[in-house]
Amino acid sequence: MKAAFLPDRGVVKVSGEDARNFLNGLVTTDVAKLKPGQGRFGALLTPQGKIIIDFLVTEAPVGHGGGFLLDCPRALAATLAAKLGFYRLRAKVVVEDLSGSLGVIAAWDGDPAIQPDLAFADPRATDLGLRILAPEDLAQRLADLIGAELVDAGAYEAHRIACGAPRGGMDFIYGDAFPHETNMDRLHGVDFDKGCYIGQEVVSRMQHRGTARTRTVKILLDGPPPEPGAAILAGDKQVGTVGSTSGGKGLALVRTDRVADALQAGLPLTAGGLSLRLAEPDAVRNTSKQSVA
Repeated sequence: MKAAFLPDRGVVKVSGEDARNFLNGLVTTDVAKLKPGQGRFGALLTPQGKIIIDFLVTEAPVGHGGGFLLDCPRALAATLAAKLGFYRLRAKVVVEDLSGSLGVIAAWDGDPAIQPDLAFADPRATDLGLRILAPEDLAQRLADLIGAELVDAGAYEAHRIACGAPRGGMDFIYGDAFPHETNMDRLHGVDFDKGCYIGQEVVSRMQHRGTARTRTVKILLDGPPPEPGAAILAGDKQVGTVGSTSGGKGLALVRTDRVADALQAGLPLTAGGLSLRLAEPDAVRNTSKQSVA
């Protein structure tokens, strides 16, 4: 088993007697069903349905002060705290950015010897492993406790890419992407049966009409990786952009209808003059058939 402290992740806490209902009315995941030791994937959206910030959330047990802990991009933790504070109004909640004292450890490739406090299975995909919320100076001790080798965060980055989990700022732009475009609907990040939340009408409409034509897909690289953000071309026509890459694998944001047409025509895909292939071409063809022009 491997474990890595993730310096790019921060933690925001939402507590108080109204915390559960407050969060549940704002974000894409159903916080009402959350319990300590469990995690959920979700996002805060704009009223137009685009992702402001995505996060993993768990409920802290009473012994750790209760409330809800949001594992989010550290660079956006203060922004998330401020956004949530803006919506607080008269709700009895307290929003705190704990990123200075609490961080995130990821553990994968095995089962932990024990389940530490403030730990939960990554809800996006089983292969992504475990998340543990703890200070950085406890990373080695926790790795020893669960029976894991402590490795560099780059090792987890490669694992994340291989698992097909998009990362905001690398694989999509915050404020410019819909949940479906980043596969949140497939990674258990949107609960379509819960009540209203900000942006819910747009997301539900995309789900029911099948209008998501842009998707994040896995790609395979035959040589050096293109620069992140490089245009993916089929012939002379742009069909997407390259996201994060590692070890011959990567993620890309593509127009599924255009890529499907390119595959049918036998056109090669390139980015920055370098060739690439889709890891799962049939998935793009099937998605394209379900989309509405």
